[in-house]
Amino acid sequence: MQTQQIPPNDISINQRIVTLRHALNITQAEFAQKILISSSFMAALEIGVRKVNDRLIKLINTTFGVNDGWLRTGEGEIFRKDITPDYKMEEVETIFKRLNPYFQDFILDQLRKLLEYETKIEKKG
Repeated sequence: MQTQQIPPNDISINQRIVTLRHALNITQAEFAQKILISSSFMAALEIGVRKVNDRLIKLINTTFGVNDGWLRTGEGEIFRKDITPDYKMEEVETIFKRLNPYFQDFILDQLRKLLEYETKIEKKG
């Protein structure tokens, strides 16, 4: 049996949240924890028992760097390209603080080099 592709606009916001969670490769519990809701509320969201309100949309967008238009309507890319999601910055900060100062300097140097390299590539393209 062949499955039919569903256009993005025909997928509910609740289903897009499931798609997002799968794209992030995290569990319902991890997703819920990051946006400060209970696991049971998260499960209810995913099956459509709970409604997605503006506050929840803002939390999801901010926490995961999600494109608001995609989450609301299915249009556009899932992730915004102009920001780093909060959860990534928190992880970077946590790891960085645990490093020896010598390695912190090394990481900063490598980040500067990566940014310089990326800038060169963007100018060529």
